Amino acid sequence: MNKPNLDARLLSVAAFVRDGAYACDIGTDHAYLPVYLVLTGRATRALASDINKGPVMRAEESVAKYGVSDKIKVILSDGLAGAENYPITDIIIAGMGGELIASILEAARWTRDERYRLILQPMTHAEILRKYLAENGFAVIDEKIVAEPNDKKIYQIICAEFSGNNESYATDELYLGRHNIRRGGEGFIKLCERLKNINIEIKRAKEAAGQNAQVENEIIAVVNKYLD
Repeated sequence: MNKPNLDARLLSVAAFVRDGAYACDIGTDHAYLPVYLVLTGRATRALASDINKGPVMRAEESVAKYGVSDKIKVILSDGLAGAENYPITDIIIAGMGGELIASILEAARWTRDERYRLILQPMTHAEILRKYLAENGFAVIDEKIVAEPNDKKIYQIICAEFSGNNESYATDELYLGRHNIRRGGEGFIKLCERLKNINIEIKRAKEAAGQNAQVENEIIAVVNKYLD
């Protein structure tokens, strides 16, 4: 079957989509992910959305190229605006900052419904996204860590569903993820090392500028629990 070649990050995102889903990909760019989901039968239909005209045009070209125009709708939209008009079930927001993903969800409060599955892949500030989910009734049901070849980048994927119950997360759970901590493994250690190194650099820069590095010291101490 002729289908897009996805990298390890997007393949891991795709694996969280439920069988028979009507998938919704926010910030779709070339729409490779929804095309892949439909062609492999993971999703029956899909909605591909982007805020910019260029990516929307590229997405439409991909959908036509792979012959799935009858199964994938491409729209120009800001975040999830308008997505509620389609019978979507699984919402994918990948490749954005955790703060932006949280703001997209906040602007679409209709997602606070148990029928939807959220598959989120923050490029930065996973802790801000997890805090938002915990305080707004979303339960994180699973997570995954994905490392690029040579560990150039390490990604966290968060799968959540609305439960209506707010939760409280400890610092290590916010930054590393409850499921990741429980599962452990090589990827988890790499994530801990990456987080520690980033915060050591920030700490040094702050201290050199005479600024308080209490937050960074706390994160380093928390991560060290898993590296000692």
